[in-house]
Amino acid sequence: MADELVHYSAADAVATLVLDSPHNRNALSRRLVTELAAGLDRAEADPDVRVVVIRQEGPVFCSGADLSEAAGGSMEEGARGLISLLRRIVTLDKPVVARVAGAVRAGGIGIVGACDVAIASDDATFALTEVRLGLAPAVISLVLLPRMHSRSAAMTFLSGSVFTGLEAADDGLVTWTTPEGELDDEIADICASFAKGHPQGLRETKRLLNKALLEHIDAGADEMAALSARLFASEEAREAMLAFLNRTKPA
Repeated sequence: MADELVHYSAADAVATLVLDSPHNRNALSRRLVTELAAGLDRAEADPDVRVVVIRQEGPVFCSGADLSEAAGGSMEEGARGLISLLRRIVTLDKPVVARVAGAVRAGGIGIVGACDVAIASDDATFALTEVRLGLAPAVISLVLLPRMHSRSAAMTFLSGSVFTGLEAADDGLVTWTTPEGELDDEIADICASFAKGHPQGLRETKRLLNKALLEHIDAGADEMAALSARLFASEEAREAMLAFLNRTKPA
């Protein structure tokens, strides 16, 4: 459908979910999160699909939380919705691969962290910008802290600075990087390799790999959802978000 924010297609044992919400740079609006979760469900239910790829349309993989929604009301529901989405990626019975190019910011990095494999272009850019808006990467820490080296997490979480795909690989955030012109071929090779797996083998091996990560998500979900909601509701964060939105409005 032309107005959908997440496009679904399947071929050669691979389901592809394309984030396509250009008006807010693929931000994690409630609608996009709902459509992405529905796409994951559809892929899991298709017996011909062995692997799922998440990618974007346009120059931004995901810009993070939809600040226009966040500035207008409670984020408790949004925080829990994002946790549910991250958990769905982790628990899906099929491997999920992130194809990452362009810019990835804040909550969008959580999508990358939840995927089983993440391949980024060398010059993709990442930034955990929450700290600059009076926030913290609370919800996405559930999947990032188990992946990233602790010193790297401290530097990236506290500074909000931009780092590259190559640095993200060194930090443990992505699996590896490749020149952007070779990214599609790299993803195709990985998917072809995964597609050779038996469905039961893929399912049980993924559960084995993600057991500790899932336990970490479930243990911290309520606390991180509450923290996220409290920070988004704070006067300090609301002022910072409104100032940011005013700066980014077209003239």
